[in-house]
Amino acid sequence: MKTKFSRFLSDEGLRARAMRGSALTVLDVGGANLLRLVSNLILTRLLFPEAFGLMAVVQVFLSGLQMFSDIGITTSILQNRRGDDPAFLNTAWTMQILRGFGLWLGACALAWPAAALYDAPILMLLLPVAGLQAVITGFATTKTAEANRHLRLGRQTVLNLGWQTAGIAVTALFAWWLESVWALVIGGLITVALRTVHMHITLPGTPNRLHWDWEIVREMVGFGRFIFLGTLASFFINQSDKLLLGMFVTLAQLGIYNVGYFLGAAPLLVTKALSGKVIVPLYRMRSPAESRENRAKVLRARRLLIAGSLALTVPFSLGGPPLIGLLYDPRYAMAGAVVSLAALSVVPQIVFASYGGMLLAHGDSRRHFHLVMLTALLQVAFLFAGIWLFGVVGAVLAPGVAWLTAYPVISRYARIYNADDRWGEAVLLALGLGLNGYACYLHAADIAAWLP
Repeated sequence: MKTKFSRFLSDEGLRARAMRGSALTVLDVGGANLLRLVSNLILTRLLFPEAFGLMAVVQVFLSGLQMFSDIGITTSILQNRRGDDPAFLNTAWTMQILRGFGLWLGACALAWPAAALYDAPILMLLLPVAGLQAVITGFATTKTAEANRHLRLGRQTVLNLGWQTAGIAVTALFAWWLESVWALVIGGLITVALRTVHMHITLPGTPNRLHWDWEIVREMVGFGRFIFLGTLASFFINQSDKLLLGMFVTLAQLGIYNVGYFLGAAPLLVTKALSGKVIVPLYRMRSPAESRENRAKVLRARRLLIAGSLALTVPFSLGGPPLIGLLYDPRYAMAGAVVSLAALSVVPQIVFASYGGMLLAHGDSRRHFHLVMLTALLQVAFLFAGIWLFGVVGAVLAPGVAWLTAYPVISRYARIYNADDRWGEAVLLALGLGLNGYACYLHAADIAAWLP
């Protein structure tokens, strides 16, 4: 037993690194979500629901700026054959810094339109100050991408959790002192700044310095042009619910929705992290198109990931309203129904989550863009229809319906690289939708309270 555990910790083989990477990613994302829950529990007692609604709006615009300027810098490091070359890494870092300053200028430009759109004058100052986070993260080390490239995630996981804990303490202190939305902004800025410096000092890897190589820039932009277009579409996949809901409900209701959706969608965050840090590198190192053995290994790893993530959704859909009642004060009671609905809605996203990364692992950013754009268009269409007909209930369920509708294209692209798994996905979808759908049926009265 001890020998097996020692081998698990020290073996540098691909299987051992993938297993360690999976365990560490679950620890990282699971720990991060647990800490985020602790943060929510503290801050919802110190601040009012409108503060979370305001920050949801701020995050929509900041996320939009991030995605509208993404040319796949991190993905290039993970995928490119020169991903360990100091010249490549430092050129990527320099591009990242320039992008950070550009994002801040974008946040300043959007402040007035956002304030007018949501009838919230405070956004005119809130957005430019919160946007400084983009400048700071522009200086983030490329050592994290190096570690992800080689599935060496141990130290990074410990540091991430440590800094998130520190961030909770800092933000809670400011919330107690200021009792306003500014506590969330200032706490975030301080934490990100200290974390960025500490990661540069602590993580092993290539030290960063300013460097510019036009050949590398052209290569990254060439690979990233479809990623850029894809992330434009990803913005609507990840943020369109809050963008549209903010126009139909009060900021307090948007804050309550955000609290519930964060809990219900937590299993999807685990899936995305594992797909990005473990499954996608496996696609790169052991392409299913190369041999039956590779295909069998990747499908087995992928099925285990999906089954584990789907198992996590059921407690959230079953326990949504009671969980919110136990953890939060009565102002947030309606978030319980959102938890249950979100756990149902993320099932198709969990099952299909790794296919986008599979395309990028094979250097196929064009089809990746096509897939993301299709999903975004479907999701926005279903969001408009869902909100119009069913209010918040329609907004929560729209992403799941969009992913199911996009499945024929997803499956066709997967077959190109011999990575499709139709029967496995059919079984997993049936189980996930059946169990979570029944759980939502049990909470029908709570869900009905959100209907128009």
